[in-house]
Amino acid sequence: MKKKLNITVLVDIAEIPPEDPDFMAADHQQSTEYHVIETLRNLGHNVSALGSMDNIEETIIKLKEQNPDLVFNLTEHLGGDRKFDKNIAALLEMLEMPFTGAGSTGLLLSRDKRLCKELLSLHRIRVPRFVSLPLNKTISLPKKLTFPLVVKPAFEDSSEGISNASIVWKEDALKERVKFVHERWKQAVIAEEYIEGQELYVSILGNKRLCVLPIRECFFNIEDNKGPCLATYRVKWNAKYREKWDIKFGFAELETPLIKKLERICKKVYKVLQLRDYGRIDIRLTSDKKIYILEANSNPDLAYGEEVAESADKCGISYENLIKRIVNIALRRFAVKKTSRSISAADSSPEPAPDIS
Repeated sequence: MKKKLNITVLVDIAEIPPEDPDFMAADHQQSTEYHVIETLRNLGHNVSALGSMDNIEETIIKLKEQNPDLVFNLTEHLGGDRKFDKNIAALLEMLEMPFTGAGSTGLLLSRDKRLCKELLSLHRIRVPRFVSLPLNKTISLPKKLTFPLVVKPAFEDSSEGISNASIVWKEDALKERVKFVHERWKQAVIAEEYIEGQELYVSILGNKRLCVLPIRECFFNIEDNKGPCLATYRVKWNAKYREKWDIKFGFAELETPLIKKLERICKKVYKVLQLRDYGRIDIRLTSDKKIYILEANSNPDLAYGEEVAESADKCGISYENLIKRIVNIALRRFAVKKTSRSISAADSSPEPAPDIS
């Protein structure tokens, strides 16, 4: 790897401050984009920020003009539609530009909560039982599915569309919540069985050799069943709300054999869903130690102080070294791919014609 790289940080265009498109001002320090861009600059790289635009041709032109050694991909949607994050990765793949994070296949498999759960089930990985409820279809529940259920948009992340009202106990409440999500998010709904237990977050770095970081937990205060018991949008993003209900994020205290089991299962999930470079697996652990995979995040928040960074810091990987490690892992992956392609091309080239003179 060259000591100094030209890196384009590709972000959702709405995240670029009009008054500070290069993310130089200190008042943007709370954003993931600022943290990553500042860190890459501190590492000595030439860094430019580029917003992913609805006009794909313009995005292609700007990417080709910048001709980066690496694209650090922080995009999560295109034109406000999270289903299209895979298309951004596909564009980079077609342009043969090295980029960080999951490719189009990994984003597809992890983004669709229904497809993700079906695929993991095929690989004998335990997930909550669920039903898919498409738009404009009559609600019909399988007999094996039991209340309470958690109702979620099928394609969102960061707990968008999840609130305390997402837990439903009867069919009437289910229909009401499904109707609300359909109308608000204009997409299919997934209704899955609520799993009571600890909520754990397992961050992973790497590709062939995977490094599982220390496991985090969301500690709910659910005495007398009064407090929130889901990682709702407000729980994740509203500090005052967490303080009100005494909800905290910290490190899980688990026995070593259980940690090893969690690590083994999460590595399998990571590989099955074709995640790359870094990712996070969200889990519910029941009182009898059954492990349920809730979902996999192929593009988890890399902000300083969030789950991935906190887990890395716990095992001695500073934030700067975390970003550096992701850059190195991605470049190494593309170097291997390029070498393999060159070897394959050489092997398939026709042999020289025999000299018959």
